[in-house]
Amino acid sequence: MREFRRGAIGAVSIAAAIALVAVQQVPASAVPKEETYANLLVKKVTGQNANQHMVALQAIADDNGGNRAAGTNGYEQSAEYVAQRLERAGYQVTLDPINFVENWVENSPPVLNQVSPVAKTYTANSEFFTFRPSPAGDVTAQVQAVDLTLPPAPSPSSTSGCEMSDFADFVAGRIALIQRGTCPFVTKVRNAGFAGAVGVIVFNEGQPGRTDAFALDIGEWRAGIPMVFASFAVGNELAANPGTTVRLKVDSTLTLGTDYNVIGETRKGDPNNVVMVGAHLDSVEAGPGINDNGSGTAAILETALQIGNFPVKNKVRFAFWAAEEIGLLGSDQYVEGLTAAERDRIRLYLNFDMVASPNYAYKLYDGDDSDATGAPAGPPGSAQIENQLEDFFTSRGLATVGTDFDGRSDYGPFIAAGIPAGGIFTGAEGIKTPAEAALFGGTAGVAYDACYHQACDTIANPNLTALDVNADAIADSTARYAFNLTAIP
Repeated sequence: MREFRRGAIGAVSIAAAIALVAVQQVPASAVPKEETYANLLVKKVTGQNANQHMVALQAIADDNGGNRAAGTNGYEQSAEYVAQRLERAGYQVTLDPINFVENWVENSPPVLNQVSPVAKTYTANSEFFTFRPSPAGDVTAQVQAVDLTLPPAPSPSSTSGCEMSDFADFVAGRIALIQRGTCPFVTKVRNAGFAGAVGVIVFNEGQPGRTDAFALDIGEWRAGIPMVFASFAVGNELAANPGTTVRLKVDSTLTLGTDYNVIGETRKGDPNNVVMVGAHLDSVEAGPGINDNGSGTAAILETALQIGNFPVKNKVRFAFWAAEEIGLLGSDQYVEGLTAAERDRIRLYLNFDMVASPNYAYKLYDGDDSDATGAPAGPPGSAQIENQLEDFFTSRGLATVGTDFDGRSDYGPFIAAGIPAGGIFTGAEGIKTPAEAALFGGTAGVAYDACYHQACDTIANPNLTALDVNADAIADSTARYAFNLTAIP
């Protein structure tokens, strides 16, 4: 620092110098730390660098039969790629084991017979089918209906089995009779297992336009009980006679495999306040999955590499999920394995699945249900996350639209556990509307990603403009929450 000698500078000059110093200092003290670091991280996280991670994932797929699906060498090498880069950046890295169905074989047709009050045999693979990948089991027990909506009831769709409260009076040791509708089959089956059911019969709604009983694979086996999917006629008949006893048998061989979630956590930050950022790492078997979800993987990996040395106030935990494409298995098993205290430490979860669709729209998960469509609002704090992301796009002069919390990505287990969540999605097989084309460009009447779950989801598929913008949005929100969680309840 230059030393000013008394008398060398006139009083006016000294006053001017003091004023100048004051002007220079005010912005630094007035700008919140999270604002400063968010701006810095946005500059460091570039679409170009994120694209290099997608290039690497494409090369891995090319070397492994064209995909990076669960249970393959392509997935294993993808996990190694991510883990090695996180380790080099100084993260505490954990390979978190999860199970998935490696093979399932039905050895003989399933059995569903009424035992009492009357004897009746239902026809396998016509009136009912094994709900794949059902574990083997042979049980005889009373059937108990679970919150059914039977015509001519006015409700357009059943919510049977969607909430644990539906099983409040369920008697453990019975077979749960559950109706299709509203929430994923997986949710219904898992809830039945938690309630103590020894078997599950899911039957159709009986609404116009619904395909009746058919073979269906939901990738879910963890209830550990035999499961079948039946026609509306079968379900309606069983529901009409409370106390009916049936025999339910599934003869199958189930083989489980193991994959790994890659979890990287900053070494700095308050461990009692964890900010989680996640994307699924696996592809479908049909292709390399570079938009779905190499794009989300690449964007959060680059964010992790750049924020790793920031003096974060809160722990930041990056999760690269296994086996999302076969039932959200990585994130679901991770959340289920947390203790209550560990869940409480996770203040929010940010999910990024498909952030570079070629015919993109900037969609934010509708945390406050302002769109009033589909699923309800997320847990308290989800609205604030949506608003924070929206503020970023507004600052760039970019529009956004809402997208429903429909349970199709890894945020599902988090919001089910009451953890606030949010994120960005640029569209999958859905069709872009004229209104969206006016907002974001692209082509109305065409899928957001015509290569969704196909072999053509290669490095040529993602839109690099969307990737660049969304990588910046991810960096911005990650940094802000890494330093300030006061907006989150």
